[in-house]
This record gives sequence, structure tokens and C-alpha cells, in this order.
Amino acid sequence: MNLGDRFFQCIQQLSQQVRETNRQAIKELGESIAINLSSGGVLHTFGSGHSGILAQELVHRAGGLVPISAIVDPTAGWAETLPGYGSRLVDRHQTSFGLVEGETIIVISNSGRNPSPIEVAVRCSELGLNVAALTSLEMSRNSDSLHPGGKRLFEVADYVLDNFGVSGDAAITIPGSDEKIGPTSTFSGALILNLLSMEIVEALLRTGGSVPILRSANLPGAREHNVEISNRYRHRLSRPF
Repeated sequence: MNLGDRFFQCIQQLSQQVRETNRQAIKELGESIAINLSSGGVLHTFGSGHSGILAQELVHRAGGLVPISAIVDPTAGWAETLPGYGSRLVDRHQTSFGLVEGETIIVISNSGRNPSPIEVAVRCSELGLNVAALTSLEMSRNSDSLHPGGKRLFEVADYVLDNFGVSGDAAITIPGSDEKIGPTSTFSGALILNLLSMEIVEALLRTGGSVPILRSANLPGAREHNVEISNRYRHRLSRPF
């Protein structure tokens, strides 16, 4: 079996594991977020470094929910080990877009050990937000926190979503070498986030609430639809790019 086949098999197994193990947490979190969105709230995301890709996955996404806003790290993770930096990012986002008590933030960090994501989680909790961690529990539990408080991301969150990544985030060993390739955190993380999006929509439908979906700008009438629906959240949504 070549490397591509091995990686594909790994992803297939991982997808099933991620789906089944996170099912209850996704359901509970999705219902909580839906209640808040139905009253005009916004869902927030944050990821530092490569996790920033996942933080943007749900933001301004065709076929996705409109009221989602990312806390952006302009250093792209360069300062994620700097104590105090994450708290300042939250305060900047609060000033620009608002963080409202009762809303939810999803903080994404594969290792869950660096100060910035932990500080974002703690600061948002202080502001009254619900905090969900998207992380690799295996990697995090086997790592020491670099945060001055000594806790890892999953230890400061209200909800934990496990991407089932292995330490080092590479799943396939190169034959004849100790090196490993095939990172899985982006794939499984995107799967978890989109499963959560489906659960939020399901919950909104059960309560009879409106489902604010962004349409692809390439569809007829989509631009007008998107402008009208986005205006409901004027000044609350950051843009991904």
C-alpha cells in the first residue's frame, strides 16, 4: 500500500471516530449556539498559526451561516507564545465587533498548550461567553502548558471537541525513516466544524427560527440576498481576508 492509500485509509477511519466520539458534544454545543443565534447573537472563532485556517473555515462561507466572526491574529501565529498577546487580541475584537455575554467562541489549537489560544479562551470566559475548544486531546494531554497559569486549552473550556490527532499531527511513517507525514488536524477540524454547523441549522429548524445562510455569489440573486441578510449583523462581523 503506497503512502497515498495509507493516508486515505487513515482519514476514513479518523472521520468515523471523530463523528461518533464528538456526536454528543456537537449536539449540545449546536443547540446552545442556535438558541443564541435565534436571538440575534454571533458565533466567534479563533485559531493561531495553522489553526487560523480552521478559524476562517466557517466565516463568510458560501452555504454557511452568516453570523460568524473570527478573532484575527495579524502575526499569523508568530506571537502565539507571547504571554498577554491573546488577551489583547480579544480586547481589540471586543472594541471593533463586540463580544456579548451568552455568545460562544470556538478556540482552535491542536496542541492546546500555547498562551494565545488559552488566553483567548480565558478572556472570553471572563466576558461571559461560552468557550468551546477544538483540539487534539492526545497531543494536549501529553504536552506541558506554556501558559503562566499552567492549564491547557481543554482545561479552560466549557465544551471540548477532539480532532483525534496524534502528537506531532502527522499520521503516516515514511518507510525506512523515523519521519512522519500526513497531518490530519485540518481535515478532521473542518469536518467537526461543518458537522457543528449542520447541528446548529437542525436546532434552528426545530425551533422554527430563521436560518441565515450565505449564498454563493455565483448564483442568481445571491448578492442581493447576502447584502440583505448581512445587514442584520452590521458592524459585528470580521471579514476573513
